[in-house]
Amino acid sequence: MGFAKEFRDFTIKGNVIDLAVGVVIGGAFGKIVTSFVGDVVMPLVNPLIPGGDWRTLEVGPGIKLGTFIGTIVDFIIIALAVFIAIKGINKMKKKQEAIPDKPAVPTRDQELLTEIRDLLSDKKV
Repeated sequence: MGFAKEFRDFTIKGNVIDLAVGVVIGGAFGKIVTSFVGDVVMPLVNPLIPGGDWRTLEVGPGIKLGTFIGTIVDFIIIALAVFIAIKGINKMKKKQEAIPDKPAVPTRDQELLTEIRDLLSDKKV
């Protein structure tokens, strides 16, 4: 098997494609969360920070505490969203597992074989 064929088989497998889709969606979701934190959450926090704008909050020369706080809030929101999504997926899986399968209805052949077995066992007694 040549290198090109092996590489093509590797990239076509579902896991690689799923991972690529996840990375793209994750990147887009990260931008949404960053905007939410920067444009909605932190303006509500600004009045609580001495000096106003949280983005410019610095402790000492060059230590940008405001940017760090924004990144932490981004992470917490993303982690919470992932947690809720996984919890929902697990709940759906449990519901699917909880539904018992209906007992299989025997086919006509199986019913006939059962009757033959029963008749043969009655004759032996």
